[in-house]
Amino acid sequence: MIDYEALRFIWWILLGVLFVGFAVTDGFDMGVGALLPFFGKNDTERRVMINTIAPHWDGNQVWLITAGGALFAAWPTVFGVSFSGFYLAMVIVLLALYLRPVGFDYRSKLDNTRWRKSWDWALCVGGFVPPLIIGVAFGNLLQGVPFKFDDIMRATYEGNLLGLLNPFGILSGLMCVAMFLMQGSVWLQMKTTAEMRQRASKYSLVFAFIVLALFVIAGAWLYMGIDGYALASVIDHNAPSNPMVKKVVVEAGAWMVNFDKYPVTQIFPLLALAGPVLVMLMSKFNRSGFAFLFSSLTVLGVIVTCGVMMFPFVMPSSIDPNVSLTMWDATASKFTLEVMTVAAAIFVPIVLAYTLWGYYKMFGRIDSKFVESNTTSLY
Repeated sequence: MIDYEALRFIWWILLGVLFVGFAVTDGFDMGVGALLPFFGKNDTERRVMINTIAPHWDGNQVWLITAGGALFAAWPTVFGVSFSGFYLAMVIVLLALYLRPVGFDYRSKLDNTRWRKSWDWALCVGGFVPPLIIGVAFGNLLQGVPFKFDDIMRATYEGNLLGLLNPFGILSGLMCVAMFLMQGSVWLQMKTTAEMRQRASKYSLVFAFIVLALFVIAGAWLYMGIDGYALASVIDHNAPSNPMVKKVVVEAGAWMVNFDKYPVTQIFPLLALAGPVLVMLMSKFNRSGFAFLFSSLTVLGVIVTCGVMMFPFVMPSSIDPNVSLTMWDATASKFTLEVMTVAAAIFVPIVLAYTLWGYYKMFGRIDSKFVESNTTSLY
């Protein structure tokens, strides 16, 4: 049997995998949606854009739903604090996500310019707002979240929505948006032809450069201007979850310690730096498949870099650092994690196999002629 410590670490990794899967897959379809009113020069081009993601967008959304479900089941304390503290932000994300299925289904129901442009902007909001809010949330995690527990472990959140919109949080949100726009533009490189493909290559160059610049700025800001969190006491990794029995210190440079402690992890920030450069290079030479690969690796590098920096913290507290939630003291019971691990071992490979099969069957480019000849059967 797997011990409690290993199960906690496994689910920390799996939660990261779910977030990476969401950012890579939903990243490109949200990126395409956010670009819709600006990239497409006419209705036919915008329909081409929509139909490049039509077979995949709803399946991609499952990554986010699964991540939320895994957080609820494997990390109930984190789920409770985060969804209480970020409640209004989560509502905004949900309202934006509601626009996507309605927009996809209703946009082409009427051959009316105002009607279709309105839904184009709705899909743009649905693609822009979620990554912005999610990025802002991650930026606030790195600064510490204003929550505390009382003597019976009732959580109290003392922040507000406007408090999340601090300079570093906004920077993180913009970087997340830029990553999704980069994913969307390289996806359009792979899935479109002629002038649209060339235009997508130019967009990819711009967004890849923005991602690189914002990642460098965020890293320098974290290193020089934001204190990190570090454990000052030993935690029993096999003990029942209780975030109130440890000591935590807040000190400059603490978020960078793990890269020295585990040198192999330095590959992830290097990947996040090299990825956008390679995206620009591949886009310049019209190697769209490689551009998408390196864009996806950039997303992986950025997210895992954040995870390595915070390890073992999951949600630090800026009010009472000693009650910060870590992967060792905020998980569900050992039995719950065992059941979830068995279920994941059975169903995750099935879901991945089906997903890959879907991408294989839908492989290929879409052009204006194809959309115009299938007016009633496509979005």
